[in-house]
Amino acid sequence: MRKIPPLRALQVFEAAARQQHFSRAASELCITPSAVSHQIKLLEEHFSEQLFKRDGRQLKLTAKGTLLYKELSQIFDALSGLNQQISGGETPELRLAVYSSFSVKWLIPRLGLFRQQHPEINIRLNMFTDDPVLSDSVADMFITGSCNHPAYACQLLHKERLIPVCHPELIARSENINVETLFEQPLLAVDEELTGIDWELWQKANDVTFPAGQQQHVFSHILMAIEAAIAGQGVALASDFMVDNDIATNRLVALDLPDVYTGFEFNFMCKKHRLKEPSIAAFIDWISEQI
Repeated sequence: MRKIPPLRALQVFEAAARQQHFSRAASELCITPSAVSHQIKLLEEHFSEQLFKRDGRQLKLTAKGTLLYKELSQIFDALSGLNQQISGGETPELRLAVYSSFSVKWLIPRLGLFRQQHPEINIRLNMFTDDPVLSDSVADMFITGSCNHPAYACQLLHKERLIPVCHPELIARSENINVETLFEQPLLAVDEELTGIDWELWQKANDVTFPAGQQQHVFSHILMAIEAAIAGQGVALASDFMVDNDIATNRLVALDLPDVYTGFEFNFMCKKHRLKEPSIAAFIDWISEQI
């Protein structure tokens, strides 16, 4: 006779470990946070091991908790795949969680090519601004800045490089825009949570100092700064691959100015055991070629 842990407690533990939060796990499972705590306590008593520890306000797995989560994640994924096979075969669509800027400026204009090559595969885009929780309950595939989950394969797509761009008319109104005259133009800046204001990063990387009265308009998202540049409102820093189509159609001009690498990376991630699924493998091959 098999001796197994309480199954309900395992399900609750997996959700809490994946979400790294009891309340979010409770919401996902439609139970109360106290019920989550009760099930975790039940499991810890079964193993006679602590599975979670609190670091300030943050919930972290212990070494034994990490081991249990890693194994449970694979078991639950296998059960999910078995359920799909028995109840109706493969999922009719692939859910891709992706940054809004990446999807709007790069992916969506090219997605028609993928659909032409693979009309049998439906892609559902879920856009986000902050890195989502890596989970099958969120998406099947992710394009994210993360790359450190033991259950997920990670493939580097692009290292973010910002280039100065503006509308062609802005150049026409100015005799020349170079490092010495850039301060004469309004700067369209983006205040990123992780790296700060992009033009300040550019200054430090290129040993440039703007005057105290430098005109600067700050945006919370790169898409707004790019659109402001297209509208002729100033010079923006944009990810090179996001504006290649705008440059090709003369909506923007890449200025002959230094670039800057932010240290941010765009990565493709999906569960390791799903890499050989035909639909996911086809998407990986396609996006690798496009990048």
